[in-house]
Amino acid sequence: MYSYIKGVIMDMSKDHIVLDNQGIGYQIYVSNPYQFTKGKETLVYVYQQVKEDGILLFGFLTKEEKELFLKLILVKGIGCKTAIGILATGDVQAIINAIESKNIAYLRKIPGIGPKAAQQIVLDLQGKFQVSSSEMVLTSVEFDEAVEVLVALGYKQQDVDRVMNTLVNEKLDTNGYVKKALGLLVNI
Repeated sequence: MYSYIKGVIMDMSKDHIVLDNQGIGYQIYVSNPYQFTKGKETLVYVYQQVKEDGILLFGFLTKEEKELFLKLILVKGIGCKTAIGILATGDVQAIINAIESKNIAYLRKIPGIGPKAAQQIVLDLQGKFQVSSSEMVLTSVEFDEAVEVLVALGYKQQDVDRVMNTLVNEKLDTNGYVKKALGLLVNI
């Protein structure tokens, strides 16, 4: 079992990167290949999946991403491809906050996750993360309320998502998120 591989990113595709380590090119499936820089030496945390029809490597930039992935694949009905897709939709903390606060609506917005899968994720993983309650409430409730307010004001969902992703690490109330987002939406 591999923990990580350090090497140079030689190639990128829509769902994987090729990492050269001492002349061996490892094809590693990642949530977002464009977060990596081609030609740059990078440490990639990996998970090796052994199946009847092959061996696959899944890669992550941080230990936190890998830990969330490992928890997600333990959920009934969630495989490696689905778990990597979940990581592609947002940052690790937002996903954890949604799980801890039973925010089924947030999880259902993830492509490929229906109501049953979202409920199963919450059922299997709630309480398995260390998140402060104030951090969890702010990110899951106020953040989501701000998104709903901006969409109700007539802004396109994709523009709202793009702007709100830049604010996800800030600790604001609903009005604070809306005010900051409106300032950024004016420039789009």
